[in-house]
Amino acid sequence: MKYLLLIHQGTTPLPGSPEWDSLSDDERNAVYAAYGAINETPGVTPGVQMQPPELATTVRVENSKALTTDGSFVAVKEALGGYLFYEADDLDAAIALAAKVPAASMGGAVEVRPLVSS
Repeated sequence: MKYLLLIHQGTTPLPGSPEWDSLSDDERNAVYAAYGAINETPGVTPGVQMQPPELATTVRVENSKALTTDGSFVAVKEALGGYLFYEADDLDAAIALAAKVPAASMGGAVEVRPLVSS
């Protein structure tokens, strides 16, 4: 089964932020190592790094006209921080991988969503 893991940043410290800078070198290195290990997991197709939600543009269509708004559609604390695809044996395996995503234990959450088979 294929799954999309959506990483919601919540209050997770992001590189370059004062909260990230307040982490020790060991804590920052542990986060990088955890994501590296996840990306090396068989069946994982990592997503690419995204710019922060503040740089997003949200598009809506009203009366056949595209309307744009600077910034994320949701509050920054609810914004999508990243994603990855995972081909796993079952939902339990996908949940186990999601639990290893650092954001899940640092103020964020990971949504595990099955993909429709084609």
